[in-house]
Amino acid sequence: MHPMIKPALRRGWRDLCTVQFGMTPAHALTLGPVDTATGSFLDLLDGTRGLELLREEARRMDLPDGHVDRLVRRLSRAGLLDDSRGGGPDADALRGKREVLDRLRPDLASLTLTTSGPGDALGRLAARGSTRVQVRGAGRVGAVLAALLSGAGVGEVDVRDVGRVEPWDVAPGGLPAEAVGDRRDETARRVARRAAPGRPPRRTARSRLEEDSSGFSLVVLAPRDDVAVHAPDPSAAEPLLSSGTPHLYAGVVEGTGVVGPLVLPGETGCAGCLQEDRTDRDPTWPRLVAQWRSGRQRRVGACDLTLATTVASLAAAHALAFLDGGVPSSADARWEVSVPGLHWRARPVRAHPACPCGAAENSKGEHTSEDGRSHETMAVHEPSEESCRMTDAKRPAGTWRAHV
Repeated sequence: MHPMIKPALRRGWRDLCTVQFGMTPAHALTLGPVDTATGSFLDLLDGTRGLELLREEARRMDLPDGHVDRLVRRLSRAGLLDDSRGGGPDADALRGKREVLDRLRPDLASLTLTTSGPGDALGRLAARGSTRVQVRGAGRVGAVLAALLSGAGVGEVDVRDVGRVEPWDVAPGGLPAEAVGDRRDETARRVARRAAPGRPPRRTARSRLEEDSSGFSLVVLAPRDDVAVHAPDPSAAEPLLSSGTPHLYAGVVEGTGVVGPLVLPGETGCAGCLQEDRTDRDPTWPRLVAQWRSGRQRRVGACDLTLATTVASLAAAHALAFLDGGVPSSADARWEVSVPGLHWRARPVRAHPACPCGAAENSKGEHTSEDGRSHETMAVHEPSEESCRMTDAKRPAGTWRAHV
């Protein structure tokens, strides 16, 4: 082990014997009491020295025997320590790809804030490389979302859609202007490949929009049709439910951005649950949806660039949180934001007993993202532990959340 104080957290001394790691309320911790010699020794925890060399340095500084090991354990339990050589074989392979890792260093720094064990952050970042995600829909939201996931280190991002790129599909970070008239799905896949920090495998084109979803860690449904965003068709997700494939909804409808729900088949509310609940609250809902879906006129929806990019970014963040082993707040909820106020709000999507998905029957209580449960993705990596920031009771004596 080569211990390293997490560099993502800025350090400052509150007084002569109390040091604060981090500035923001979500992640700041204070550690104390810390004597002058130990404070100086903290500078040596930069990942360049193993434990044996650190013990030798401590003896030169006249620190007592065992002090280094106690300090390392204390910092590790507080979630303040990383291991510059940790993370397992996949992390070692990623270290060998210097250019790729340099591209992903900001993402790695962010992961250190939400992982507790030394080496976990790089291990989790490396695990993203073995995940496969499919994005269904390559408009202003879907194409940008695919590029973000690919750029964040997801191993394969497949994009499915039909038709050709239209001028109003063009967006910074998404479909480029020079691609107008080209096949939409092929263009979006090229965009995703170019965004990747490495060189992902090139996949052969397939003609079917909704191919077999087996093997995907997550499918993101980002339809260009605004009715499909507002009232997702449960039948479209039936193959995903039957195969047990997690899926996330995202899109823009009439100047309103939507992210969620994240559907964990058999556990959380799905599109069918959403439809049943809406029908319970408004008996005319099925009639309205039938009229909206029957409209055949060609129209350009209200999906401005900034709103589309905001939705794509939030959906990508929720997708990555899931792929990294967490349960984001879009499980059992739809996050919505509308112009011009731009206030995000969460609308619950509860498992409905009349929905055949079985989530209502299988869940003993209402499932929310706050229950702290983790999951395993198809990346075959260990479920994540709760963030050290969420487990105040497990912190060693002398560490506490900073009031900032």
